[in-house]
Amino acid sequence: MRLLRILALLLSSTIMLLAVNRLNDAKIVKGELRLTFANTIDKKQIRSFTLTKPYRKVFDIKNCRLAKRNVGQGLKCSTTRSLKIAQYRPDIVRIVVGCDKPYHCTPYKPILSKRLYHIPLPKKSSHLPAKRYNASAHSVKKASAKGQTKKRKAKKLLKPTYHSHKGELIVIDAGHGGHDTGAIAGGKREKDLVLQIAKRLEKALKKRGYPVYMTRRTDRFLKLPQRTHIADKKGAKVFVSIHANSVPKSKRNRVHGIETFFLQNTRDAKSKRIAARENAAVLKGAGSRLSKKVIVDSVLNGPKIIESNKLAIDVQKRMMTNLRAHYSGIKDGGVRHAPFWVLVGASRPSILVEVGYISHPKERKRLFSRRYQELLAKGIAEGIDNYLNNRRKELGF
Repeated sequence: MRLLRILALLLSSTIMLLAVNRLNDAKIVKGELRLTFANTIDKKQIRSFTLTKPYRKVFDIKNCRLAKRNVGQGLKCSTTRSLKIAQYRPDIVRIVVGCDKPYHCTPYKPILSKRLYHIPLPKKSSHLPAKRYNASAHSVKKASAKGQTKKRKAKKLLKPTYHSHKGELIVIDAGHGGHDTGAIAGGKREKDLVLQIAKRLEKALKKRGYPVYMTRRTDRFLKLPQRTHIADKKGAKVFVSIHANSVPKSKRNRVHGIETFFLQNTRDAKSKRIAARENAAVLKGAGSRLSKKVIVDSVLNGPKIIESNKLAIDVQKRMMTNLRAHYSGIKDGGVRHAPFWVLVGASRPSILVEVGYISHPKERKRLFSRRYQELLAKGIAEGIDNYLNNRRKELGF
């Protein structure tokens, strides 16, 4: 019996040893700390947090060991105060980035490799070191003080500039339209609401330099084939369909929140119900060709399901951040997947945003206010921007 215990202990130790990954190399390239592992690295293995006094950003890589003691030793970066990589615990490699002030970064895995992990380092600071007092220089500065003040005021008035994104077309689909009003509550119609938000989203994206195509600008109904294939015909990078949610009268005072969907089959009853309601109008008269098999085939063969999921996460996160900064009681319905017909057939990253429940009195009032719509549109635009920026990094552009 004792021998069996010893053998079991040895076996478990061997399994643990084999499961541990190795950090083979670490180098700084183009302002990023680029890590190379012996085996596939999972993002879930990496935990990040910050320390203060002085400020440090810490990354703990679980189930990992340094391949050699000198991995990452001697690394220097002009934008960091210090950069250290060490074996913090037997199964944890710790990376500590010391800098003069807090900074935000989004580490990522390049899409072409499963063994690489990149951590963006702080960018160059615009602050210059203090200089010694010089009498002649002081007189020159005093003489031009008024001019400098005017320049500072002019800078404050300047709007933020964005890069041009030619070739990165975004297709916005305002749901319903024409005879299809969508959900109705409190005398308000879903088709009107989503068109208002779609137009604000168009403005927010164009402000960031993105070309935009709207599936509808007026109160008109589009057939299913028009909605499903328009993004591919236009060569869009992203397809976003805007909708509003609703529940029966018995639940109207209780159910509210914002949700973002991507195409995939689901067993979740709530997601099925929402998809069925949104699909009802577009499926009228569609015939037997549009069957469940089409959805299943689209899900199984769709190459953009994973990217659509990433896009949905970015958009949902930014909407929540923007709205919660100005409003209380904003419910995060999360990222979900469901068989929405409007997303079937699009080979581009595609999502459907349920901006809120038109059936909920308080949320309905907010949804039809200009400020709330602008914050929603800003959040969706920022989410799309974040997603595309991360895609460029993954692809090495």
